[in-house]
Amino acid sequence: MSTRRKARRPQSRAGRPRLLSEEVEQRLVAASRTGVAVELAAEMAGVSRSSFLAWMARGRAEVEAREAGQKPDPDEEEYAALYEKVRTARATAAARAMMNIRRVADGGVVTKITTRKFRDSVTGDIVEETVEDRTAPDWRADAWYLERQHRDQYGKDATLAVEITGLGDIPTGDEDQAVDLAALAERLDRSLFSVEYPPELESGDVVDAEVVD
Repeated sequence: MSTRRKARRPQSRAGRPRLLSEEVEQRLVAASRTGVAVELAAEMAGVSRSSFLAWMARGRAEVEAREAGQKPDPDEEEYAALYEKVRTARATAAARAMMNIRRVADGGVVTKITTRKFRDSVTGDIVEETVEDRTAPDWRADAWYLERQHRDQYGKDATLAVEITGLGDIPTGDEDQAVDLAALAERLDRSLFSVEYPPELESGDVVDAEVVD
């Protein structure tokens, strides 16, 4: 991508207040940190999508120009700062989401904590016992990751190549039977890419029970 800055029309300093205020910048960065779409981030900040994208484009052009060795443009400083902050915020959101996916794939997420109190039959003391229910590893989270991060190899649109050669030169007797590759691909798609997670994985419910004999 070219790092040449585009010529801009001079803007009047008088009139309505500057749209990219410090408060607007903070809202855009905070919204981007949650990982929401550009349209929603702009709406949460009270600006239009086109304005947000224009600011980001100016900031990116300025950052790339500086990285290419050009002298910094003081008039573009606020846009460059916004671009870098939003880029970092969105990367943080993506990393957090990826960590959650890895947790589900690896298993061990606590879904319920049960605390039970009972009287020890030997000592007569009140004993407290805590039991944690944890999720099992879920390969579907790994499938979801591979589908989106490595689309060429594991995506839904990846080419499915199937070769049926029989057993050496021995006739199999099935030469006239056609292989329905479309049906096979559909079955693989349903089994490998249907990622559904139970709601209890997100709730983290804690159940307390006290039983005293």
